[in-house]
Amino acid sequence: METLYIVIPCYNEEEMLPITARALIAKLDTLIADGRVAPDSKVMFVDDGSKDKTWNLIERFHRSCDLFTGVKLSRNRGHQNALLAGLMTAKDHADIIVSMDADLQDDINAIDGFLDKRAEGCEIVYGVRSARETDTGFKRFTAEGYYKLLEAMGVEITYNHADYRLMSKRAVEALAEFDEVNLFLRGMVPMVGFKSDIVTYERAARQAGESKYPLKKMLALAVEGITSLSVKPIRLITTLGIVIFIVSVLMLIYFLVIHFAGKTVAGWTTTVVSVWALGGLQLLAIGVIGEYIGKIYLESKKRPKYIIETDLEDEQQP
Repeated sequence: METLYIVIPCYNEEEMLPITARALIAKLDTLIADGRVAPDSKVMFVDDGSKDKTWNLIERFHRSCDLFTGVKLSRNRGHQNALLAGLMTAKDHADIIVSMDADLQDDINAIDGFLDKRAEGCEIVYGVRSARETDTGFKRFTAEGYYKLLEAMGVEITYNHADYRLMSKRAVEALAEFDEVNLFLRGMVPMVGFKSDIVTYERAARQAGESKYPLKKMLALAVEGITSLSVKPIRLITTLGIVIFIVSVLMLIYFLVIHFAGKTVAGWTTTVVSVWALGGLQLLAIGVIGEYIGKIYLESKKRPKYIIETDLEDEQQP
């Protein structure tokens, strides 16, 4: 039997955490009782610099039950860094790791399907939403469009998959070889390789608290995914530059012809439109290039992706 760790990144989840803890401990108890995972399996909460009582709750769970453990980051580092911190900590204690969010919108019963796929030899199993009925029309449209955009940019990604997945210790150790600071795990994990499969499930509504991913953060993650894993935006700018250059040469020839033909007409509208269009295009190009330069700047500093302040697993060591 393999030891399972369920890694849960948390940020200001004091309202939701008691509900999540009850559900996960019941699930883990059942898996242990059925002999599907080892008795030393655990739920690991990762506190991403919460400002509420999230860490106090994690400590209380840990003291009351051996199946709970936790990691506290020194400050808020964002969901992806908190998740990576949990994965890297759990790999030293577990054979397989399931990552999921604290809101319980991901169906915990899909873990049974993960374990079935693991028994078939899979190193990575992706939890994939079977439908998006719980989403608003706007979110459904933007999410589907985003996945298609990533595919068009050449990013290898599993459609309708977020961060609900099972990874073997071997797969997590391979992921640890990726040194980049700008993280987009749902795009990085497929790059690890190894045998993988999917398990579909229906996503539920959040039971308590508020979503920690408002539109602003979702857009930031979307930009991170594209610019961290693809250079196509820069190549598109190059292609567009070539096209505009060719068009400008053709326009130059055209204006020279009508000039010598004596048909020159004052083109105030054409001039204004051209200036604004080319100016906007140049600013857009500079912005895209600047985004990549900014990432190069961050990568060159090689700052730590996270710093662990407290690891409850260490407290248990003799």
